[in-house]
Formats: sequence, C-alpha cells, structure tokens
Amino acid sequence: MSNWKGKNGPLMIAEIGGNHEGDFEYAKKLTQLAIESNVDFIKFQLYSGDSLVSPVENPIRNEHFKKFELDHSYYIELAEMCKAANVGFMASVWNPDYFEWIDPFMDIYKIGSGDMTAYPVLEATAAIGKPIILSTGLSSLEEVLDAVKFIQSCDPKYKDPEFLSILQCTAMYPIPAEYAHLSVMNSIKKETGLPVGYSDHTEGSYALEIAVAMGAEILEFHFTDSREGKEFRDHKVSLTRDEVLELNKKITEIRQLKGSAIKEKQSVEGEHPITFRRAVYPAFDLPKGTVLSPDNLVYLRPNHGIDARDYKKVIGKILTTDVKAFEKLNWSYLQ
Repeated sequence: MSNWKGKNGPLMIAEIGGNHEGDFEYAKKLTQLAIESNVDFIKFQLYSGDSLVSPVENPIRNEHFKKFELDHSYYIELAEMCKAANVGFMASVWNPDYFEWIDPFMDIYKIGSGDMTAYPVLEATAAIGKPIILSTGLSSLEEVLDAVKFIQSCDPKYKDPEFLSILQCTAMYPIPAEYAHLSVMNSIKKETGLPVGYSDHTEGSYALEIAVAMGAEILEFHFTDSREGKEFRDHKVSLTRDEVLELNKKITEIRQLKGSAIKEKQSVEGEHPITFRRAVYPAFDLPKGTVLSPDNLVYLRPNHGIDARDYKKVIGKILTTDVKAFEKLNWSYLQ
C-alpha cells in the first residue's frame, strides 16, 4: 500500500503544530478531537527556542518559540495517544537532536517550508531513511528542485516516489485565494515525477477541495477546537473536528465525480444511445426506384434502422421498395 494513500483517498494530515501554545492539557484535547476527525496523521512541530532562533539576532521570536515548547515526555504521550487510536503521529522535527527519542513513533517525517533550504536538517532527516514530505512555501521552483536533488543525493532511495513527496504551500497565515497557486502542483509533478499535495493556509476548506479535484495526493491543514477568541495566528487558518468530517464527505463526493479516466458508455445511460441519437429517415413517402439524396432524407431520433453516421453511404442508393415518411430504413431496402 502506498505511503501516500489515506483512508478517504488523499493522505489527510491534521496539523496541530503550535496551536496548543505550550499547554499540554490543551494539546491532548486537540489530539483527541483530531483523532475523532478521522484523519490519517496528526502532526506537531518539535523544537526548542534556542535550537531554532538566535536569541541575539531575534530575541522576540526566540522567546515566542520557548513559550510554545513541550517537554519530550509530553510529545511521547501524544504519540502514544495517536498509536492507541490507530492514527499516525507525524512531526516537523526542527531539532535533529530529537530524532533519537521520537523516531520510534515516526513513520513519515515532514520538512516544513522554513527548513527546505536548511540542508543540514535535510541531510540528517534523509539519513534516517524513512519517507519524507517536503513543504515548499517561501520558494521558487528552482529552489524546490535543488532541495529534491540534495535529498536524493543523500540517499538514492528518495528517487522512489514512495519515499519523497512534495507539497505546494504559501507560507503566510492566512492567504487570500489568489496566493494559493494550486496549479504549481502540476509543475512540480511534471518536473520531479514525485507525488504532490497541498499544505493549506487559506481560511475554510474550499482550497483543499479544489486541490483534491486537481489530483492532490496529500492534504495538510491546521487543526483547532475553535477559532473563536484565539489570538495565535494559526488558529485562524485551522479547521475544527466537524469541519474535517464534512471535508471528508466532500472528498468522497469529489472522487466519485472525478471517476475513471477511461471514457466508455455507462450502464446508467440505459437506452439513451438509441433514444438520444439520430438515424437516417425518409422525409416523404418515397416510391420504389427513388434515388436517395439530401433533399429526400432527414436525420431524426431515435436511432432506429440506419445510423446517422452512415448517411453518406445512403446517399445515391436506390430504393428497392416503397417507404413511408419517417419510418425506419433498412439496408435491405437499398441497392
């Protein structure tokens, strides 16, 4: 089974990320709600402020991330919650020192947009050898292709579509629709031959629905319990449990509507190939010996007798019997 195959089609990743805001009890509540939303993976961000942001160059951001830190044991407990519920645990591990204790719980690693050019992090993640999802916010196509080549140079297994996938993303919260650029998925797919998906930072679920219709194999979206009264920006672009459940229903319908790429007659069309299509008919009562021409023929439904596609084969033929207007013709009537 593909690493990118979800229960409802595309792999669904509910990104709790930093929405817990450093509160472990709240993190557990969000995890439980995400479990109930029937997603495939629940995702967090693992970091420490000092291993992520320079306290000298940007002390405010450094302090921000410190407030959002959770203890290692808390992440393990959250991972065990997911495992007990048969839901995958995933994380963007922003500190490679964390690999040793979190790896037993990780089937897939996620590289966030901010780390797409952090080649030391890419190298350390590739060294583990597990499937990687690469987000591409902040980047040009050339930078995406360079990152893909670098990962593949670390280990050729990442040339295998089962081990590397790429998400179109615009790293702002929230983004207007015109900045989603879902068509980039097609460009990345064409250039790399790898599975593609979409990491959403719009408000609502419409962009995710369109992404599925366009062929996204992976959907990542932020997740919360409620957007009301929240100040942290990520909550604004997050979906709730009930919204994710509704999204799943829409995805099922979208996949049904997309259907098969093979064009063929459908059983539900019943007798319509006869009742909707036209045949060649005499426009008037015509006696035996009449030479058939466009002037004495008409093309009508239903498709009884001689199919309208054969009209040129009829023209110039001579009737061997009298025929009535608008009654079906038969090849045996012609010579």
